[in-house]
Amino acid sequence: QVQLVESGGGSVQAGGSLNLSCTASINIAKWDYVAWFRQDPGKAREGVAVITIADGTTYYADSVKGRFTISLDNDKKTFHLLLNNLKPEDTAMYYCAADISAGNVLTASSYNYWGQGTQVTVSS
Repeated sequence: QVQLVESGGGSVQAGGSLNLSCTASINIAKWDYVAWFRQDPGKAREGVAVITIADGTTYYADSVKGRFTISLDNDKKTFHLLLNNLKPEDTAMYYCAADISAGNVLTASSYNYWGQGTQVTVSS
Protein backbone atom coordinates (compact mmCIF):
# COMPACT_ATOMS: atom_id res chain seq x y z
CA GLN A 1 0.00 0.00 0.00
CA VAL A 2 1.56 3.29 -1.11
CA GLN A 3 1.45 6.07 1.45
CA LEU A 4 2.19 9.79 1.14
CA VAL A 5 2.67 11.87 4.29
CA GLU A 6 2.76 15.68 4.25
CA SER A 7 4.38 17.92 6.83
CA GLY A 8 5.34 21.57 7.24
CA GLY A 9 2.02 23.38 7.24
CA GLY A 10 1.24 26.12 9.72
CA SER A 11 0.08 29.67 10.29
CA VAL A 12 2.06 32.66 9.01
CA GLN A 13 1.50 36.31 8.29
CA ALA A 14 1.23 37.63 4.76
CA GLY A 15 4.64 37.84 3.15
CA GLY A 16 5.96 34.90 5.12
CA SER A 17 7.23 31.52 3.95
CA LEU A 18 6.60 27.83 4.60
CA ASN A 19 8.28 24.69 3.33
CA LEU A 20 5.97 21.72 2.84
CA SER A 21 7.34 18.18 2.52
CA CYS A 22 5.77 14.98 1.23
CA THR A 23 7.42 11.65 2.02
CA ALA A 24 6.43 8.52 0.11
CA SER A 25 6.59 4.95 1.39
CA ILE A 26 8.37 3.89 -1.82
CA ASN A 27 10.99 5.27 -4.18
CA ILE A 28 9.29 8.05 -6.14
CA ALA A 29 11.45 7.31 -9.20
CA LYS A 30 8.83 4.72 -10.23
CA TRP A 31 6.43 7.56 -11.01
CA ASP A 32 6.48 10.06 -13.85
CA TYR A 33 5.05 13.03 -11.92
CA VAL A 34 4.49 14.18 -8.37
CA ALA A 35 2.46 17.24 -7.48
CA TRP A 36 0.94 19.57 -4.90
CA PHE A 37 -2.71 20.58 -4.82
CA ARG A 38 -4.74 22.77 -2.48
CA GLN A 39 -8.37 22.94 -1.52
CA ASP A 40 -10.65 25.34 0.31
CA PRO A 41 -13.86 23.95 1.87
CA GLY A 42 -16.61 23.88 -0.72
CA LYS A 43 -14.25 24.39 -3.64
CA ALA A 44 -12.61 22.07 -6.14
CA ARG A 45 -9.09 20.82 -5.51
CA GLU A 46 -6.68 23.11 -7.39
CA GLY A 47 -3.40 22.03 -8.97
CA VAL A 48 -0.55 24.18 -7.62
CA ALA A 49 2.73 22.67 -8.81
CA VAL A 50 3.99 19.56 -10.62
CA ILE A 51 7.46 18.17 -11.22
CA THR A 52 8.58 15.55 -13.71
CA ILE A 53 10.71 12.92 -11.95
CA ALA A 54 12.88 12.11 -14.97
CA ASP A 55 14.15 15.58 -15.80
CA GLY A 56 12.81 17.99 -13.18
CA THR A 57 10.51 19.90 -15.52
CA THR A 58 8.08 21.96 -13.46
CA TYR A 59 4.56 23.29 -14.01
CA TYR A 60 2.82 25.90 -11.86
CA ALA A 61 -0.61 27.42 -11.54
CA ASP A 62 -0.58 31.04 -12.66
CA SER A 63 -1.61 32.15 -9.17
CA VAL A 64 1.62 30.86 -7.61
CA LYS A 65 4.22 31.35 -10.35
CA GLY A 66 7.28 33.17 -9.03
CA ARG A 67 6.30 32.52 -5.40
CA PHE A 68 6.15 28.72 -5.01
CA THR A 69 8.86 26.21 -5.90
CA ILE A 70 8.48 22.43 -6.17
CA SER A 71 11.60 20.29 -5.81
CA LEU A 72 12.83 16.73 -5.31
CA ASP A 73 14.85 15.58 -2.34
CA ASN A 74 18.02 13.53 -2.78
CA ASP A 75 16.58 10.73 -0.62
CA LYS A 76 14.41 9.59 -3.60
CA LYS A 77 11.30 9.46 -1.38
CA THR A 78 10.56 13.10 -0.56
CA PHE A 79 9.53 16.16 -2.49
CA HIS A 80 8.96 19.70 -1.30
CA LEU A 81 6.92 22.81 -1.95
CA LEU A 82 8.53 26.08 -0.87
CA LEU A 83 5.91 28.78 -0.41
CA ASN A 84 7.29 32.32 -0.45
CA ASN A 85 5.57 35.71 -0.25
CA LEU A 86 2.41 34.07 1.04
CA LYS A 87 -0.92 35.82 0.64
CA PRO A 88 -4.19 35.33 2.57
CA GLU A 89 -5.71 33.77 -0.56
CA ASP A 90 -3.11 30.98 -0.31
CA THR A 91 -4.91 29.73 2.81
CA ALA A 92 -6.05 26.14 2.14
CA MET A 93 -5.43 22.50 2.90
CA TYR A 94 -2.43 21.42 0.82
CA TYR A 95 -2.19 17.87 -0.51
CA CYS A 96 0.62 16.00 -2.23
CA ALA A 97 -0.18 13.58 -5.03
CA ALA A 98 1.62 11.04 -7.18
CA ASP A 99 1.31 8.60 -10.08
CA ILE A 100 -0.73 9.76 -13.06
CA SER A 101 -2.80 7.24 -14.99
CA ALA A 102 -3.88 9.70 -17.67
CA GLY A 103 -4.93 13.30 -18.04
CA ASN A 104 -3.65 16.78 -17.33
CA VAL A 105 -0.83 17.05 -14.79
CA LEU A 106 -2.61 19.86 -12.90
CA THR A 107 -5.96 18.02 -12.66
CA ALA A 108 -6.73 16.19 -9.43
CA SER A 109 -8.56 13.31 -11.07
CA SER A 110 -5.38 12.35 -12.94
CA TYR A 111 -3.58 11.15 -9.77
CA ASN A 112 -3.79 7.79 -8.04
CA TYR A 113 -2.18 8.46 -4.66
CA TRP A 114 -2.81 11.24 -2.15
CA GLY A 115 -1.55 12.41 1.21
CA GLN A 116 -3.84 13.33 4.08
CA GLY A 117 -3.25 17.08 3.76
CA THR A 118 -1.51 19.80 5.75
CA GLN A 119 -3.16 23.11 6.60
CA VAL A 120 -1.65 26.44 5.53
CA THR A 121 -3.19 29.57 7.03
CA VAL A 122 -2.04 33.05 6.02
CA SER A 123 -3.23 36.06 7.98
CA SER A 124 -3.23 39.63 6.71
